[in-house]
Amino acid sequence: MANIKSAIKRAELSKLRREKNVSIRSAIRTAAKRVEAAVASGNSQEAEQRLRQAASAWDKAAVRGKVHPNTAARKKSRLAKKVLALQSSPAGQ
Repeated sequence: MANIKSAIKRAELSKLRREKNVSIRSAIRTAAKRVEAAVASGNSQEAEQRLRQAASAWDKAAVRGKVHPNTAARKKSRLAKKVLALQSSPAGQ
């Protein structure tokens, strides 16, 4: 552990930031899992609603610097592709 006052403060702030970042990343992963669960259940309306929520969560995380913007775009694109496939299939309509 640090002995200097400023180093102690930096360590505490780093810990707080890490906890917040972990929480945000966990929330966006959960949102993505909810989309996948809705797709697996075959409910296209719920999947579309969950996709909007997940896309919003990914965008906010990217803007805040919690994930790379390209990562957010890739994840959103893959989720949207799954939802679109569900909607275009006869079972999803």
